[in-house]
Amino acid sequence: MITSDFELLLPVGQKEMAEAAIQNGADAIYVGFPGFNARGRSYDFELEELKQIIQMCHLNGVKVNLAFNIVIFENELPLVIESIRKVLPLKPDALIVQDLGLVSLVKEMCPEQIIHASTQMTITNDLAIQFLENLNIRRFVLGRENSLPEIKLIAERTKKELEVFVHGALCVSYSGQCFTSETLGGRSANRGQCAQSCRFSYDLIVDGETKNLVDKTYLVSPKDLCGIAEIPELMKIGVKSFKVEGRLKTPDYVAQVAKSFRSAIDKTVQNNSLSDEQVLKEKNKMGVEYSRGFFPGWLHGVNHQDLVDGRFGSHRGVEIGRVVMIQKNSMTIELNKNKMDIENGDGLLWFENYQKNGANIYSISQAKNAITIEFSNSTIIKREAMGSTVYLNHDRSQKKEIEKSLTDKNTFKKIPVSVSLELVEGKPLSVTVQDDRFQLKLESDTLLSKAQNKPLMDDMLFDEFSSLASTVFKLERASFKTNLDSGAALFLNHKEIKNLRQKLFAELTRLRAENKIESAKEVVVSDYSPADLVTETVRERQTPNAKPQTATVAPVALNVLLRNKDQVRDLITAVTEGTLQSEKIKSVCLDFEFGRDYKDSVVEIRSLGIKVGIATTRILKPQEYINLKVIHSMNPDFILVRNLGALYYYKNVQKFAGELKGDFSLNVTNHKTFQYLVDNGLDSVCLSYDLNQDQIVSLLKSVDASKAEVTIHQSMPSFHMEHCVFAAFLSKGKSYKDCGKPCEKHKVQLKDQFGHYHWIKPDHECRNTMYNSSAQTALPYLTDWKNLGLGEIRYEALHESGDELIHKIKNYVDVLDGNKSINEALADLQTKELYGLSPRQLNKSVEYQARKKDHSFL
Repeated sequence: MITSDFELLLPVGQKEMAEAAIQNGADAIYVGFPGFNARGRSYDFELEELKQIIQMCHLNGVKVNLAFNIVIFENELPLVIESIRKVLPLKPDALIVQDLGLVSLVKEMCPEQIIHASTQMTITNDLAIQFLENLNIRRFVLGRENSLPEIKLIAERTKKELEVFVHGALCVSYSGQCFTSETLGGRSANRGQCAQSCRFSYDLIVDGETKNLVDKTYLVSPKDLCGIAEIPELMKIGVKSFKVEGRLKTPDYVAQVAKSFRSAIDKTVQNNSLSDEQVLKEKNKMGVEYSRGFFPGWLHGVNHQDLVDGRFGSHRGVEIGRVVMIQKNSMTIELNKNKMDIENGDGLLWFENYQKNGANIYSISQAKNAITIEFSNSTIIKREAMGSTVYLNHDRSQKKEIEKSLTDKNTFKKIPVSVSLELVEGKPLSVTVQDDRFQLKLESDTLLSKAQNKPLMDDMLFDEFSSLASTVFKLERASFKTNLDSGAALFLNHKEIKNLRQKLFAELTRLRAENKIESAKEVVVSDYSPADLVTETVRERQTPNAKPQTATVAPVALNVLLRNKDQVRDLITAVTEGTLQSEKIKSVCLDFEFGRDYKDSVVEIRSLGIKVGIATTRILKPQEYINLKVIHSMNPDFILVRNLGALYYYKNVQKFAGELKGDFSLNVTNHKTFQYLVDNGLDSVCLSYDLNQDQIVSLLKSVDASKAEVTIHQSMPSFHMEHCVFAAFLSKGKSYKDCGKPCEKHKVQLKDQFGHYHWIKPDHECRNTMYNSSAQTALPYLTDWKNLGLGEIRYEALHESGDELIHKIKNYVDVLDGNKSINEALADLQTKELYGLSPRQLNKSVEYQARKKDHSFL
């Protein structure tokens, strides 16, 4: 294998997958941190199992990164500390982290520990990387939605390592920004409990009518990413690590993908990139193992006609042709240009009235552009199969090759070593062995003497030190040094030479297994304890003479977020006519689809004596900094910051004199994250929607609650995606340049399998957000939060207008003023009573954590 500065990173969800990765070319693997990772459905390794995997990988020169890539709740921090204390001594090479508070915590406990920023951190621009400079994060896993030109810009503007996904399933939503599992199933993707909602079928509702899309119902289920053809360009840009998705896949999947991408990387290093024909061949091999259809993701920018096929949401294999003739248990297939080698024993898949059917090939006869396949007599092919696309989803020969890579020891990876022997009469035999990481020297217990009848010969010594079949090593070079005259010979008992070899390589094995790839230093974890988590705020409350919190809290302020200028006019009319009093609303935040509508609205709202702010987009790409400049030019009183890049921009590039308020999209779920963001520029923080009401109570007790905001009323945002539903299904356009802007002409909803209608709204960068069908209110919990000193609550409008909008806002004003009870307001609002995770999630969280805690080290 060619050694290079580039890393091939493979997913591991079970030990066999780690073995597959090692034997087929991985430079590194990533595996879930026990109890805390973004694959809640994956197996959680026991401490001893994890230790074995790490040592097996390190022995074979493969790094191990632990995915600690979920948000951490306040009440979990003590458990997290104990988990870190137990896991770090196993010497993982890096932790992949989403939660900013967790990064801070790990650095406090073990400053030397390498941290990689997970794609769950939603890093899509260089400004965000600069913002996090003080956390000393070594590597950033960029959002999958970044294109090659965007990645190039980011690489040119940072010295940090970059990691990019090059293969596997694509989430339709930006990682770290999906709340669909929460809104539809009471689960949290930011907690590793994704419900795969993007793989559900949906109906498209346009202006209230169902649009007939024929066989397309999987409207937000992307094809799978395959970026093997883009490897040369990514290497040229300077991307360090090429990441493969798939911890829930199989060892065979890992083996084949590793082998294919290893070939692409090595050939590029040799200035001999894969040809188009070779790329197709490797894609086909990987597609047989798992594919929903391949495309290069967003690496070449958006293409709304290619991202979502719409016909299916699960594995199909590789398309080989279509059925043109059917007999009892045979079919003739007109082949496409995929050039697949199809043999007896291979498996095929086809459809009959949208229902899957398939079987293994019994016999095959070849024509020029077609093949006739005979199956077993028990196979029944319905006439509805005529015209169906046919997929190869089992390749018998490929399976044998993969199995061989996993079981045939003659093909296993070997670590090259060199051995130097020094032979001096009257002294011990001195042997030095060196690999790519260590150098060891041992000496024999017995002194070398002149040979009487069995002298030591170079070839005999070479053969002895080549006897490494039971190890991971292979002798690549041996050298001999002696001070004897030519022709003289020395003797040492062969058994002692053998013991010397065994001791030497046993010690080398131990050193490799028990140390990180980059460092042989001992891991030092500080004495940081749960007591160190107690914040100054908590200490003040725990002082004997402290006043009751309820006696010192300021009134909770009401903020309103509006999404179009008509809603602004409705609010202005209500204030002008006296229906609403302007002083009852602390601020109005504008979150419009079109930036051109901001200017007048800012002036109009400010004229009422109400503070006015503008929300940034949730996602920021390198070419979009102009949007931040436009917001700044509107001179709002505050800016609602939805991404880390925007926060850096307003603190360091174009300094903003007003307030900077953090939104829910920053995923603040514990006091460490809260405090980090406040210390680095935010004036207030809207708490994450991943929290339930009890977790908000825990968090408010640990922070300056006056700087916290909770969204009290909203239609929960679910998918936030680069995929534009409008362009994909209401136009033939690939992007905003040629789509005809159907978003300006139509209102669109997605109807799910439960009969719920979810609104789709674009932002001014054409990114779509799907909003939950029902609005929800957290009014039942307001008293508890208010007593803890909560600073602000927010009402978010969606499509409400006129009297409906004002009536709902007034309910919250009346509750805060004491003019209406919470129960009276709830009866009036007729809105789902909920904040964040649903009540059933409380039970699911307990079950989930019970399973995750079932480990000897927790």
